[in-house]
Amino acid sequence: MSKISPEKKAVVAELTEQLKSAKGVVLTSYKGLTVAQDTELRRELRAAGVSYHVVKNTMMHLAADAAGMNEIDEHLAGTTAFAFSAEDAVAPAKVICGFIKKNKLDESELLTVKVGAIEGQVVGVKEVKALAELPSREELIAKMLGSMNAPISNTVGVLQGVIRKAVYVLEAIREQKASA
Repeated sequence: MSKISPEKKAVVAELTEQLKSAKGVVLTSYKGLTVAQDTELRRELRAAGVSYHVVKNTMMHLAADAAGMNEIDEHLAGTTAFAFSAEDAVAPAKVICGFIKKNKLDESELLTVKVGAIEGQVVGVKEVKALAELPSREELIAKMLGSMNAPISNTVGVLQGVIRKAVYVLEAIREQKASA
């Protein structure tokens, strides 16, 4: 890094810090996206709390090596954009894969996933897409609470059935005594 300017060293240091602190990272190729599509993608990423910017491959190469993610190097060809989140490991993958699916960019290769990283572990395209398919944290919590609530609801239903039958028996006895 001694041959590069101080400005570029600062960029590499910032990228390295972002790679190290990120819970979720997705590198994409964005060749051919229109300005409107790129603006929409950036808006969706921002709304999800994901930072997204275009990076030079040489800078990302140096940052990945400094962060101990050498596996990224083989994917650094062509245009590269860097999406990362320091809070949510799934958000970058979910937004980018959702955007590709929503805009039917699968076959066009205008926006493609190159590689991803989860908590410092580099993962391939298949893993990034599988991660994007996972339900959100809120959905998982709701499902868990529903599962925990089901036995209680069933118990209440059973107990109500027992009480209801006892009331029917008492009502039948009362009617029988009244008619006698």
